[in-house]
Amino acid sequence: MISLLSTLLNGLSLGSVYAIIALGYTMVYGIAKMLNFAHGDVIMIGAYISFSAIFYWGLHPILGFLLAMLVCTVLGIVIESLAYKPLRQATSLAVLITAIGMSYLLQNSAQLIWGANTKAFPKMFSLPDASLFGGAITISNNTISMLNDQLKISGNMLLTILACVIIMVSLVLFINKTKMGKAMRCVSEDKGAAELMGVNVNKTISMTFAIGSALAAVAGVLLCASYPSLQPTTGAMPGIKAFTAAVFGGIGSIPGAMVGGILLGVIEKLGQTYVSDQLGDAFAFAVLIIVLLVKPTGLLGKKVHEKV
Repeated sequence: MISLLSTLLNGLSLGSVYAIIALGYTMVYGIAKMLNFAHGDVIMIGAYISFSAIFYWGLHPILGFLLAMLVCTVLGIVIESLAYKPLRQATSLAVLITAIGMSYLLQNSAQLIWGANTKAFPKMFSLPDASLFGGAITISNNTISMLNDQLKISGNMLLTILACVIIMVSLVLFINKTKMGKAMRCVSEDKGAAELMGVNVNKTISMTFAIGSALAAVAGVLLCASYPSLQPTTGAMPGIKAFTAAVFGGIGSIPGAMVGGILLGVIEKLGQTYVSDQLGDAFAFAVLIIVLLVKPTGLLGKKVHEKV
């Protein structure tokens, strides 16, 4: 029972990171109708900024966290302005190749600035002890583990899950209740009609990239805080898995990104625990193949009819 619970909690924590990353993917696709495959590398940049702020500059972890969000927000706007804005009328293939090129540019830039060697990410957060089912739940900065009747849970795990829920609720309220959120929905439906109605399409798309990149910074810090290893390719695999989660839940759907991310994390951890530790990635991508075969629009995605 405790072993299954620990696996599920591990999966929920990992899935929450995937969900936060997937939210950035799904927002950009839903509004700009493009796949930003450089998104995973923005995660890595955010983690490096936080690492530098704490390790080199001696800032408090919270300040490092906020600085990472700020830098990645600006970076997202710059990437959109320089790389994607000139390609608004270009083919999907041209945008895809540009996104891959931007991904390699970010990875190699990080390697030049911080080096190629793996760095140990510093301790970020800690929470007080708690108890459950009569057994001790020790909250530390290690990943969840089980020892006899004791269930050890990391503070980072609880923080990641809580952050995912808060971000999800905030985004839904932002999209549905604010003027900018309504503009994003208009642009998502029809860019031309939105522009005729007075919506600034360029500003709206830039804001989408800014929000998505800020979320990438949050995900990068939370990921490296739970798995304290950082290198220029850190964001590559989580980025691909988050894209899988976005497709799984229904690309373009914010609730779908959260559901897809959490389910993908749980499935991956269950597979690693009860089948093979070496096949975790295979389970994640098997999910993508099955979803594309059975329900191409994803769990919460809607079928879009092409206009003639």
